Amino acid sequence: MASPGGSGDEGSHQGRRPSYKRLSSAQTARLERFIKDCPHPDEAQRRQLASEIGLETKQIKFWFQNKRTQIKNQHERADNTALRVENDRIHTENLLMKEALKNMLCSSCGGAPCQEEDHEHAIQNMQLENAQLKEEHEKVSSLLARYLEKQMSPPELQQQAFNIPIIGSSSHAPELENSSINYEIGGSSSSHGPSRYGMQIMVSDDHNLLRSEGIEKALMFKVAAAAMNELVRLIRINEPLWTKSSTQDGKPILQHENYEKIFPRTNSFKGANLRVEATKESGIVSINSIQLIDMFLDPDKWVNLFPTIVTKAETMKVIENGLVGSRSGALQLMFEQMHVLSPLVQPREFQFLRYCQQIEEGVWVIADVSFDSFRQKTSFFHSWRHPSGCMIQEMPNGCSMVTWVEHVEVDDKIQTHQLYKDLIATGIAYGAERWIMELQRICERFACFYVERIPSQDSGGVINSLEGRRSVMNFSHRMIKVFCESLTMSGNLDFPHMNMENNSGLRVSIRKNRNHLGQPKGMIVVAATSIWLPLHYMKVFEFFTDDRRRAQWDVLCFGNDANKVAHISNEIHPGNCISIYRPFIPNENNALVLQESFTTPMGSYVVYAPTDVAAMNSAINGEDSSMLPVLPSGFVISADGEPNAALGAFNSSDIERLGGSLLTVAFQILASSPDGINMSNMESVEAVNSLLTSTILKVKDALNCNNLE
Repeated sequence: MASPGGSGDEGSHQGRRPSYKRLSSAQTARLERFIKDCPHPDEAQRRQLASEIGLETKQIKFWFQNKRTQIKNQHERADNTALRVENDRIHTENLLMKEALKNMLCSSCGGAPCQEEDHEHAIQNMQLENAQLKEEHEKVSSLLARYLEKQMSPPELQQQAFNIPIIGSSSHAPELENSSINYEIGGSSSSHGPSRYGMQIMVSDDHNLLRSEGIEKALMFKVAAAAMNELVRLIRINEPLWTKSSTQDGKPILQHENYEKIFPRTNSFKGANLRVEATKESGIVSINSIQLIDMFLDPDKWVNLFPTIVTKAETMKVIENGLVGSRSGALQLMFEQMHVLSPLVQPREFQFLRYCQQIEEGVWVIADVSFDSFRQKTSFFHSWRHPSGCMIQEMPNGCSMVTWVEHVEVDDKIQTHQLYKDLIATGIAYGAERWIMELQRICERFACFYVERIPSQDSGGVINSLEGRRSVMNFSHRMIKVFCESLTMSGNLDFPHMNMENNSGLRVSIRKNRNHLGQPKGMIVVAATSIWLPLHYMKVFEFFTDDRRRAQWDVLCFGNDANKVAHISNEIHPGNCISIYRPFIPNENNALVLQESFTTPMGSYVVYAPTDVAAMNSAINGEDSSMLPVLPSGFVISADGEPNAALGAFNSSDIERLGGSLLTVAFQILASSPDGINMSNMESVEAVNSLLTSTILKVKDALNCNNLE
């Protein structure tokens, strides 16, 4: 090998490998910082790094390869050390328990010693326990019939309760049909021992509860493996499971009759309100597969990944962490709340198992399926997720191909409002296409977040550093999340006096914020209404994002133009951006407005929030913006869901064919606060009602839609 410090003589070392100088501390520090954000740089990023720190691209490439190998080895050594310690501990515990059992068990029968006078009492206790076990068996058997269309015998239940498998281990695992997925059900217990799954081999008053937990975990593994098998087949098989629609641009439609022949099951809900939605969509996203899988398995990152769909998420129990690095075999019980577009669209809540499996080199599958504990007497959810999820295929240049299937059963006890009935019925509201398009949008936003220099189209404003740009982008992203969460409007109050043919009426929600960081403390009033407009959604979106027309709808402008002081591009589309405005407010020079807008065929958002100059300056200067208070308002625009309404690009020449759009207007105001603001509930409702009414009238007037009643 060449000496690390030698430069080499070109004439005397012909044919030898080139020698490189040892990296300086500054070069190493720059590379260390970069690998934290991007462990797999592409060719362009390597060239950029080489230019910045004075190295060759091959040196950059080899350094990253060596560093990734070093990190992997460090993780493996740490895991091995932890496993050895755990193994020694369990071995010691096992020896102690064996010694203890020698003194506690009857030598002839292996049971606990029993005095003659206690024999009859012991028999009665065993009979009661036997009755309890029979009842448990009936509960679990009925659950299996619901999930797997299979009854389980008592011996099999006992085997499943005490032989918990490691999902992700491929040993002794049968192959799933039409796929290379391996899974293990009822195999030998892990070398880590039952304590890894919350079970303890000891005499305890809670032994029935422990046995129940073991049975439930075994059931979780069975349900997850069956869901994975079904999802892979739904993704990879088209006909006869899926056929192309003749009315929705050839989109796949699930043939329920053929589906039920292959996957027979009973419906989770009964009655006239039952509706089944099944959609499938594919798309390329600009993020590598490992990063995407990590985000899917972390509830906070999951909410950040889909801010316009997922409003709440929580990991309720981690059953298996999966393999280090690939996360293959990870299984966890999760909860999520979903909501889109308008308070008129009912939120959906799911308790479900999420199972990750790497089925081939560079191919992962994330399977979701609803799961109710058999300790729950009845399910309180009105939505049931059949095997759904996505297949993630690694592609060159750090991209991934994602194929998504969304298959749910809904019990619509609350009738969907007429304005959004078509969007719900056609599966557009919560379908696979919305998940794919939102994922593509947010991944493009991530790419803009991690740029190494401020793009030329964003220069010239008040944001002059990458740290400031990223802090403002984080601030704006949190604003979007707060706005979308506010649209769920739990415990809302309806004010039907505003109802008109094309208007949903006013909906109001009042909440008290005491400790929620990042929002003003006090009583917050949220008010929203949705209206139909006879215009294509892109025409409405372009109206709200046209700076020259802002004074026509923004009450903070007082009829004057607002001055844009900063601009951050999020995607190629010019409307997908973050802006900072200085509005004209008489006798007030301490207010700025943060705004983010973006559009996809599934929906367009224009969200903004007033903020004071000091708070905004802290973000612009690169300081942490996670605690800055924000109370956003905004607009959500979507196609109206009519069959003849196009969801593609807007073409003004086809306005008669393109159908209408649905506009949701939502405002939040601080009705009372510790700083002295104090409005009664009715005063705040009247104030926000006046604000909504005036804004809608201004929008209709600007768009020449005043004749709508």
